[in-house]
Formats: sequence, C-alpha cells, structure tokens
Amino acid sequence: MKKWGTYIVYYIEYNSIFKEGYNIMGYALKVYEAFKDDEIKAKVLAEFIEKVEEAINNNQVATQQDLHVQELKLTKEIKEAELRLTKEIEQVRADLSIEIEKVRSDLSVEIEKVRSDLSVEIEKVRSDLSVEIEKVRASLSIEIEKVQAEVQRAKVSILKWLIGLLLAQTITIISAMVGLFQVLK
Repeated sequence: MKKWGTYIVYYIEYNSIFKEGYNIMGYALKVYEAFKDDEIKAKVLAEFIEKVEEAINNNQVATQQDLHVQELKLTKEIKEAELRLTKEIEQVRADLSIEIEKVRSDLSVEIEKVRSDLSVEIEKVRSDLSVEIEKVRASLSIEIEKVQAEVQRAKVSILKWLIGLLLAQTITIISAMVGLFQVLK
C-alpha cells in the first residue's frame, strides 16, 4: 500500500511540474530510479510518463487554459456574429421601411390619379347625361305640344260634330213639332 501512495505522490508532483513546464523526461528518470527495486513497476511508470510527454509534444492533450482560451475565442466570435447579424437585421429593417414608404407613396400617387380620372369620368358622364336629359325634355316638350294640339283639334272636331248634331236634332224636333201642329190644326 505504501508503494501506491508513492505513485500518487509522484503523479501529483508530475501534474504540478507539467503545469509549470518542466522537462518531463528528467522526471521519468527520477521515477524509474525511485522504483528500481520493482523493475516492472518502474518501467511501466517510466513508459507512462514518456507517453504523456509524447502526447504533450504532439498537442494531443488540452489544458484548462487551452479550453478557456478556446471558450473566449468562441464567445468573441459569437458576439461578433450576433453584432453582425443585429446590424444586418437593422439594415434590412431600414431597407424595408424605405421600400414600404416608397410603395406607400407610389400607391398614394396612383390613388390620386385614379380619383382624378374618376372625377373627370364622372363629370363627363354628368355632362353627357345633362345633354341627354335636355334632349329628352325637348323631345317630350315637342311631343306634349303635339298631343295638346291633337287634343285641341279633337275638341274642335267634337264641338263641330256636337253643334251639328244639336242643330240637326233641333231642326228635327222643330220639324216634328211643326208637323204635329199641322196635323192638329
């Protein structure tokens, strides 16, 4: 059990040396000499330390500092992307606002043009209808005058016939009375 405690102490020292940047190979030799009495364990520990050194030299092991640096880089990139996207969104909003105002203005002009055109059309239709109404009134006035003249002629004709009938009837009555008086005399 005592030997395992020694391994742990060496491991802790190894980590502190590693973080401080000491030469690990020299430390591997120290571990090997410390465990000379158990050749197999000493070889295993020395090989382990060599593998760790190779991994460090090949940058296959990331330290907390490396991770922190990467995290800061990513955070910075995310903030830059957010800022860029926010600017792009604001630009799109501004562009859309300008486009909306342009369309609104164009539509207002079109609406006013249509209103103007419709007003002109309405006035033309009113004018045409007024002319047509005057023509119809004139035509109706002429027709009314013709009908009134016709009625007048019919009245005169009826009066002539009535007067003629009354005269004929009066003459007939007088003749009948004269004839009656002669017969009675």
